[in-house]
Amino acid sequence: MNKIKTLIIDDESLARDLLRHYLLKDGRVELVGECSDGFEGALAIQELKPELVFLDIQMPKITGFEMLELIPEPPVIIFSTAFDQYAIRAFEANASDYLLKPYPFERVVAAISKAAEKLKITKNSSEISQLIETHDEGAEILSRVVVKSGRRIQVIPVESIYYIESQDDFVMIYCRDGHFMKQKTMKFFENHLDREQFVRIHRSYFLNLSAISEIQQYEKESWMVLTRQGARLKVSKGGYANLMSKLKM
Repeated sequence: MNKIKTLIIDDESLARDLLRHYLLKDGRVELVGECSDGFEGALAIQELKPELVFLDIQMPKITGFEMLELIPEPPVIIFSTAFDQYAIRAFEANASDYLLKPYPFERVVAAISKAAEKLKITKNSSEISQLIETHDEGAEILSRVVVKSGRRIQVIPVESIYYIESQDDFVMIYCRDGHFMKQKTMKFFENHLDREQFVRIHRSYFLNLSAISEIQQYEKESWMVLTRQGARLKVSKGGYANLMSKLKM
């Protein structure tokens, strides 16, 4: 029987040591690498092409979810997590397995068995997409956005974003370090941006209030925002009302 090519991504060395011990004891996997953060993990997945990844969720540089957004065709994922039972229900609903820390050897054995069956049946990309969508439906306010540009992973602090432009199923994020494409919808950013700082001025634009240089009216009920960086953004009638409300004018 061919062994399952497996990668561990976890920032805790003791957790990696324990999982490595369990995997060697089980014997059904070939451990092709270990990573201590999501940056290393994203690159290792592309280079090593593992079939299975044991992925920690809460990591200091980028989270497990943020890392998955950077992988176009993710392998089968087994999460290791300290999340509570409510969060775990989301994993179960999307058929992704999980290990709730601290986990015993028997639980790892069961997770590998489930992953092995999944690998026989189908690829995992649609499952991970569903999981990310479920995670996106939460109400968490963004403090950063993670994007990939070639082999480079960029972490963009939300306060450094000037504006976000819709481009079909993608957005273009204009920020202090340049502009970056990300496969997210405007609806996602509407749900997760701080509404005290960002305003929807048009169906195509979210604007950071701190980026405004000037607001101009060029036709009846037609306005334009000039940003401090020199961009000229259209403002819809509804967007103008939103903008005036935020500026308390």
